Amino acid sequence: MAEVTGATARRAGRREWIGLAVIALPCMLYSMDLTVLNLAVPALSADLKPTSAQLLWIVDVYGFMVAGALMTMGTLGDRIGRRRLLLIGAVAFGLASVGAAFSTSAGMLIATRGCCSSTSGGARSS
Repeated sequence: MAEVTGATARRAGRREWIGLAVIALPCMLYSMDLTVLNLAVPALSADLKPTSAQLLWIVDVYGFMVAGALMTMGTLGDRIGRRRLLLIGAVAFGLASVGAAFSTSAGMLIATRGCCSSTSGGARSS
């Protein structure tokens, strides 16, 4: 059995824990979004009367758009700065979320959820 000598593991400090929390927030946001959406599907179906294909798009467009925007937003973050991109993405996500909350049709909800996910791609890449 090999013994470790001379090397001590450095414990994470306050800065590292804050960094972890900042990185984990977008993941928590995505999981909360899907949870709330799945709970709201019956009410959305009653109010907006989407077709089955539209209902699938309402649920799935978020993941599709995040996957498509991830590399692009990572490159953009390298060019303009990750912190700036995170703040821009947070503001745009908030505005798109307000639009999604007041959607009057299934198509409008799909489009605004697509905008939400495109803006959160920058948060995930930082």
